[in-house]
Amino acid sequence: MKFSVFQISRRGGREKNEDRMGYCYTREAGLFVLADGMGGHPEGEVAAQIALQTIAARFQHQARPALADVQEFLSSALLAAHHQILRYANDKGAFDSPRTTLVAAVLQGGCATWVHCGDSRLYMVRAGELLTRTRDHSYMELRNIPPNLAHINRNVLFTCLGSPTKPIYDMAGPVPLQQGDRILLCSDGLWGTLSDEAITRDLARLPVSQAVPELVESALRTAGETSDNVTVVAMEWETPDLFESTQGVSTDSIGGGVFASTIQAGSPDGFDDTDDLDDDAIERSIAEINEAIRRSAARKG
Repeated sequence: MKFSVFQISRRGGREKNEDRMGYCYTREAGLFVLADGMGGHPEGEVAAQIALQTIAARFQHQARPALADVQEFLSSALLAAHHQILRYANDKGAFDSPRTTLVAAVLQGGCATWVHCGDSRLYMVRAGELLTRTRDHSYMELRNIPPNLAHINRNVLFTCLGSPTKPIYDMAGPVPLQQGDRILLCSDGLWGTLSDEAITRDLARLPVSQAVPELVESALRTAGETSDNVTVVAMEWETPDLFESTQGVSTDSIGGGVFASTIQAGSPDGFDDTDDLDDDAIERSIAEINEAIRRSAARKG
């Protein structure tokens, strides 16, 4: 694989930055992940960090050096991250669990495949045009809102990781990659301020190492003091015969057992790849959190 990559996270007008992002790769596979911890719930930054570490740990365990099934990896890794957040909340005896959005992409076999939950987005730009982008899991993006939900703020998300209900997620790909394709993962601090057209234009006209900082600065400047945190990780795919970027990554020279990562080393406390992460385990964690919420409400009453 050969690609150029750039990542950056800037705190806007918020008290703290709850966004997390990173990437890791082996000789034959690359993983790019971004999570935006949700305000209004405790420790959003913890939920985002748990999500990244869980997915990166599973990638390191399973990409030897390629993943056996990319779509299965992404779906199971997302649910494992959800399970780990619920476990963290339960272990702390929390009456509410930390929550986060998630978008993750895998490059393997010359193709890109991605999954997302919430409103952190993925944009794919080819030859200066927006090829595709993810659709947010918000009421704003629902085509037909049930009448009994018409009064709800349409920016509200209806799913995320860490909630007391099993997350809804969407999968896309595999999409064959072409020379110069750009893939950008971002938090809502970027797309909430800049239009899809602006993001596409700037991402297409410059190398990612220049386009990403300019996009982030533009979002912060446009939003001013009310700016949300802005986090972006983006890559440009390069075919072997045209690989010339001095800042690019080439995995051709690394060994089959090598794993490189910008995501914080180690696994969340208690993480074990041998854990039972099936639907029953997730439902048990959900039931435990719901019971904690019920007990807390009863005490307040």
